[in-house]
Amino acid sequence: LTKEKVQAVVSTQSTGEGKAEIVPGVLFVDEVHMLDIECFSYLNRALEHDMAPVLIMATNRGITKIRGTSYVSPHGIPIDLLDRLLIIATTPYTERDTKQILSIRCEEEDVEMSEEAMLVLTKIGRETSLRYAIQLITCANLVCRKRNGTEVSVDDIKRVYSLFLDETRSSQYLKEYQQEFMFNEVNEKAERPMEVS
Repeated sequence: LTKEKVQAVVSTQSTGEGKAEIVPGVLFVDEVHMLDIECFSYLNRALEHDMAPVLIMATNRGITKIRGTSYVSPHGIPIDLLDRLLIIATTPYTERDTKQILSIRCEEEDVEMSEEAMLVLTKIGRETSLRYAIQLITCANLVCRKRNGTEVSVDDIKRVYSLFLDETRSSQYLKEYQQEFMFNEVNEKAERPMEVS
């Protein structure tokens, strides 16, 4: 059977008799700014189809270049597609939101954490990123178990914070010690004339 025959049978026999209903799906595209112009063209055409999915896209980019072109656009999405979207504005998490998300994650991972440790982890999440703070939960729990503890303490959080760098501290470290690394493209780029793309 071909797709068209199946759709014809379903739409005429099953839906007409009330036995079935054709429901389009949901397509979620995270990091949508990573798509190139051909992908956006495909999505644009797909949205015009009768069985078009509900399209949900997420990005953290502002005005940026559309991949595969020299054009810039809000969120890196072509204007003709952007015009068809409903854009939901988001706001940064509050301290309370961050703490609640971290608490839920601790529950999901079966991690007991003291209130003081949760406050420190919340502060880390606000100053670095929520993703980084979430990653520290498992690590801190392992440190806690290593010392035969039952509840993650402030010291456990501090220990993993000192062991695992967030993006900002990692970048600072690389800038500070770039001459010590075997391959150092920063100096190579400075010595070469800039390439224009």
